[in-house]
Amino acid sequence: MAEIRALFWDVGGVLLTNAWDHNQRQRAAVEFGIDLQDFEQRHESVVSAFETGKLSLSEYLQQTVFYLKRPFTPEQFEQAIYSQSQANPEALALARQLAASGRYLMSTINNESAELNAFRIRKFGLREIFDLFVSSCFVGLRKPDPAIYQLALSLTQRAPDECCFIDDRPENLAAPRQMGMHCIRMEGVERLRDELKQLGVEVS
Repeated sequence: MAEIRALFWDVGGVLLTNAWDHNQRQRAAVEFGIDLQDFEQRHESVVSAFETGKLSLSEYLQQTVFYLKRPFTPEQFEQAIYSQSQANPEALALARQLAASGRYLMSTINNESAELNAFRIRKFGLREIFDLFVSSCFVGLRKPDPAIYQLALSLTQRAPDECCFIDDRPENLAAPRQMGMHCIRMEGVERLRDELKQLGVEVS
């Protein structure tokens, strides 16, 4: 087996909570008293454009929430979105340790909208961990499209068998596995440590 030289990480569901998933949208709908079914339908119609950088957060909210007059402001709703992002401290500590070793190229492959991605990178100090952010909002591609994984390999100039990708969703692991990348489904930090060790990744 080739030596692992690059580690690719999902962000939401691995290092942090998800940025804006169904449960978070549900909480926001309850908090602000908006119709969840209508909100979800409108979200699904624009989420691809939102996460690939074609819609700003303001434009997304205009199409999903503020197409009607509301008793709250876009700024209040945006703050509610940002406030739901939380860290997975143990996973972040592991990623920091691996980055500090200097042995591995560290990169994300994640689906996030531009404003949320920038906020989370800044708030949780992700620039201190990662060399590269292959984020859907920057590259115009979303997982599980095979093209986003191929782009990550091309940008880093790593062979698939030198790479490991970590994600919490099985559907996002199928394409990189078929390309020859090593893949780990995130099911807890201790299990992640064990699976990385099995691949020869040095984890203290």
